[in-house]
Amino acid sequence: MSRTAILNIVGLTQRLIGEHTPAIRAYFQRYGAAVVAPVLPAVTCTAQATYITGKMPSTHGIVANGWYDRDYAEHRFWKQPEQLVQSPKLWDVLRAEDPDFTCAKVFWWFNMHSTADFAVTPRPLYLSDGAKVFDIHTQPMGMRERLKRDLGDFPFQHFWGPASGIESSRWIAACARWIEEKHWPSLSLVYLPHLDYNLQRVGTRLDLIQEDLRQIDTVVGDLIRFYQGRGIQVILLSEYGITEVDHPVHLNRVFRQQGWLSIKNELGRETLDLGGSRAFAIADHQVAHIYLNDPSLTEPVRALLEQTPGVQQVLGRVEKTYARLDHPRSGDLIAIADARSWFTYYYWEDDARAPDFARCVDIHRKCGYDPAELFLDPALKFPKLRLGLRLAQKKLGFRYLMDVVPLDASLVRGSHGRVPEDALDWPVLCGPIPGLNEGAKLRADEVFSHLRHACREAKT
Repeated sequence: MSRTAILNIVGLTQRLIGEHTPAIRAYFQRYGAAVVAPVLPAVTCTAQATYITGKMPSTHGIVANGWYDRDYAEHRFWKQPEQLVQSPKLWDVLRAEDPDFTCAKVFWWFNMHSTADFAVTPRPLYLSDGAKVFDIHTQPMGMRERLKRDLGDFPFQHFWGPASGIESSRWIAACARWIEEKHWPSLSLVYLPHLDYNLQRVGTRLDLIQEDLRQIDTVVGDLIRFYQGRGIQVILLSEYGITEVDHPVHLNRVFRQQGWLSIKNELGRETLDLGGSRAFAIADHQVAHIYLNDPSLTEPVRALLEQTPGVQQVLGRVEKTYARLDHPRSGDLIAIADARSWFTYYYWEDDARAPDFARCVDIHRKCGYDPAELFLDPALKFPKLRLGLRLAQKKLGFRYLMDVVPLDASLVRGSHGRVPEDALDWPVLCGPIPGLNEGAKLRADEVFSHLRHACREAKT
């Protein structure tokens, strides 16, 4: 086996590689690169599951970042047990070939109770008084305290939310180096999320994201030199490309107007009763799974979706089969946005009645992905003062609500999930991989065999 590090540079595409990414550009010039036709939906959990199994969502079961659990009548978003991925993983296959093979998963998703040897993933502590304490989960569990002692606490506030930035990717890179120096894994999977943030906030304009490109390039360049200095081959990979959007689509509000949603009044605020709704959407960037508790609505819902501005395509039973999304976790219908649109989870019609968690960073209670969590509400007159007050309440032990997230979806300027028409916006694969041809176009499920080949045999 060849010792290998796979750097997952979220959002990296050929369009972004240039003068602001000299280290990445040099690596691409040295080894050449393939573009990867992204899996549908082109989102984190689905892409990673496809890469590390070589299977499509119809087989591995990761149909989005979250879905509706029909047994519990609840949505499940951003869950982390590896058992959710219903196919053998890359490291399982390689370990079967070489019992001495070891793997470290550094912030890749589905990273709890993993069959990998070493794992680190974000995992807050949820206390009984309602407080949330930032923390990590590790495998083995004893590694957690040693990591925090040597590297300091993981800067969770910079991993997601209005303060998201380069600090989280720097900590993750330091964590990857720490594990390599202590444990020498055969394979290191390193997740570097930095480009995900401002590309969603401001879009792909180079004048607005050039500093972000320089920052992640420095982190990647340092890791390449570190690993190569230890005789480890490095592969660069990304999951999807982010493209410009300017049109949020509120599918649940469309369904509400038809009387298909069940809304519960909770102390003057509204929550969505999924199990009691006849039809509803679980939104995930530019793809939404539509679940029907009333099957008689299949054709009316499909017709309404096809007439809704911003919806480009609707997948039914036959289309889901062709898209390899025919899995029990998938919606009865799946909506795909057009190039300039994306789907919100919003279902309320009056912001004053939005649930209290709508204005918070709360990735689990929202019935869909919410990129507005990347922003401070511009309607707040003194947002930093509000933040300071909330942090003071937290330190003093008072109950508090970090209600600083806007409800204005029009702020979002970048999204992903659909398959972009231009291959310049597709993810990339680059490195010393035997048989990988410059300029090749790969299917997402073909990435697995290239990664497996790279780990088994160094390129000469």
